[in-house]
Amino acid sequence: MTVHFPFQNSYAALPDSFFARVAPTPVAAPRLIKLNRPLALQLGLDPDLLETAEGAAILAGKSVPDGADPIAMAYAGHQFGHFVPQLGDGRAILLGEVIDRDGVRRDIQLKGSGPTPFSRRGDGRAALGPVLREYIVSEAMFALGIPTTRSLAAVVTGEHVIREVALPGAVLTRVASSHIRVGTFQFFAARRDTDAVRALADHVIARHYPALREVERRYHALLAAVVERQANLIARWLLVGFIHGVMNTDNSAISGETIDYGPCAFMDAYNPSQVFSSIDEMGRYAYANQPRIALWNLTRLAECLLPLFSDEQEKAIAEAQDILGAFTETFSTAYQAGLRRKVGLFTERDGDEALIQDLLDAMAKNQADFTLTFRKLGDAAVDDSADARAQFMEPAAFDEWAGCWRARLALESQGAAERRAAMNAVNPIFIPRNHRVEAVIQAAVNDDYAPFEELVQVLAKPFDDQPDYAAYADPPLPDQRVLQTFCGT
Repeated sequence: MTVHFPFQNSYAALPDSFFARVAPTPVAAPRLIKLNRPLALQLGLDPDLLETAEGAAILAGKSVPDGADPIAMAYAGHQFGHFVPQLGDGRAILLGEVIDRDGVRRDIQLKGSGPTPFSRRGDGRAALGPVLREYIVSEAMFALGIPTTRSLAAVVTGEHVIREVALPGAVLTRVASSHIRVGTFQFFAARRDTDAVRALADHVIARHYPALREVERRYHALLAAVVERQANLIARWLLVGFIHGVMNTDNSAISGETIDYGPCAFMDAYNPSQVFSSIDEMGRYAYANQPRIALWNLTRLAECLLPLFSDEQEKAIAEAQDILGAFTETFSTAYQAGLRRKVGLFTERDGDEALIQDLLDAMAKNQADFTLTFRKLGDAAVDDSADARAQFMEPAAFDEWAGCWRARLALESQGAAERRAAMNAVNPIFIPRNHRVEAVIQAAVNDDYAPFEELVQVLAKPFDDQPDYAAYADPPLPDQRVLQTFCGT
């Protein structure tokens, strides 16, 4: 049998200015590393066929399946605050779109599949390390319940790429609700092509926000919907200690999904100023800056939509500002509600926000592990002798806070066991810790994929106690700490 993709391509039907038609560049000897079989089934694909040599060739870009309409999407973007009018898919090619089993349209894109007209002198390829990092972290985010692009497959190409040194080449098959970004709107707005901005907005509404098609001011409603999704997304990032690392406008998805896992990382010790990205020298995208940057990015989207709001610029600006003004409250509401759940509060009372902030301040001062502190807090809700305090350099700091916390818990009706179960359902024990990811990559470069397989397996159940894999919950030892993560382009 032949591998079949039931493509129904809509983005490729937009005007030619939206993309460049380009086929993937064949590779020497593709070999499948990992196929996400449950995702393949969700997409209506046959995983058994994808695991054949023919499937590996398609997933590596060596051959193009019937019905595909390969394109590299055009977009612009602010990169670390500086506007670049043309970026585009420089090493990614969208094969096409399928309708999954839930009726959702999903992009299937090859990342690392060769040069495109947007490559800007790059080779269009990807090294094995960044491909495995994106596979691991994107699937971990999915398991954590956070909106995200997904990874269908990782393939080695049988070729090397040069990134200071020669590294094994690889291709990631990425799945997304779409790859439309704030930067996609900026591409056309910078060219003063209002017709294209309108066509893109209409496409986004039809694809991601169909309920808005009949709304009287649908472009206003579109901006409001994107603001709401982004505010909730960033709150969820912070609640698990995730740092994107490169929140440029071309990495901000209109769908509200997390996209582009380059120098991303999860915090170990809690530090609001934490930066891992090697290219974020000024800390623009530090952990605690992410809500502010998300609003900055959304403001750039609003600027693109102004001509669709009103012919009167001052009126359009005022309307956009009013919509953007909802971001802070939406984010704060989602974030504070999430924090209350993390500390086991079922109701909201005056003083809760200050109580939780006191905990965060103590964690920062005592270099407490973000993930384990909250996970152990569930045990402490049941047993006063539980070792949440062991996460603190000065355990007395936890004891002082815990007295106030237990007094607050006494005001609620839930029992200790119910509270711990609720806390464990939102406080993961397993995250893709940086030192674990780096160890997996080093093993894979030496053609040992067993650590990769095991880490992916553990991270698929982040909230479950897995006694056989308890070591994966441990923070790094001093000599294991990863201080920087890298983009990989």
